[in-house]
Amino acid sequence: MTFHIGAKPGEIAETVLLPGDPYRARWAAQTYLEDAVLVNETRGMLGYTGTYKGHRVTIHGSGMGMPSLSIYANELIRDYGAQTLIRIGSAGALQQHVKVRDVVLAQTASTNGSPSQSIFKELNFAPCADFGLLCAAHIAAQKIGVPVHVGGIYSSDTFYDERPDLSEQLQRHGTLCVEMEAAELYHLAARYGRRALAVLTISDHILTHEALPADQRERSFGAMVEVALEAAFA
Repeated sequence: MTFHIGAKPGEIAETVLLPGDPYRARWAAQTYLEDAVLVNETRGMLGYTGTYKGHRVTIHGSGMGMPSLSIYANELIRDYGAQTLIRIGSAGALQQHVKVRDVVLAQTASTNGSPSQSIFKELNFAPCADFGLLCAAHIAAQKIGVPVHVGGIYSSDTFYDERPDLSEQLQRHGTLCVEMEAAELYHLAARYGRRALAVLTISDHILTHEALPADQRERSFGAMVEVALEAAFA
């Protein structure tokens, strides 16, 4: 057990999917895993371990924002031996050709501030995804026929953004979408020598203001979960 995860030794799999929302973790585990068992509910952050096509998988909530994800990812890696960590979550599109319900695979994740940035001081370290996971996820997305985009994303701890100038520069430089956790996950994976990837569903569009209704989000997020699971065990 750790400060934030109440699982016993051996209850967390080496492969962990990380949705931000604990209820999304429960939905994904109940929908895609066999024999899913609740292994953590400390502070209401739910984690389940089961199997996918015979492979052990944990699906564990990470909370909202990079500071929260950093806590859970650190403990999963250092105390429970997680080797492969895949963020599954929603994102806002920043490019016209990226549509609501599309899947984005984050090749790189830019940020203007994460818990790891202070380590590098003046260096602007560029964290990136594991190439094997990225390739496998792209193949998986093509197989199930979901529209998929690969490229750079932006991770922000500010949900209600008041920097339209920054958004304009991100769009100008081809950034596909904005979300709130991937950059810190990629930093930690690099630090500890783990595999990481962010598989994201576009839930809203920054330019067109289109958004998925709440009652359609879970159905639309299914492809993202399937892509992540297939990539983990390719």
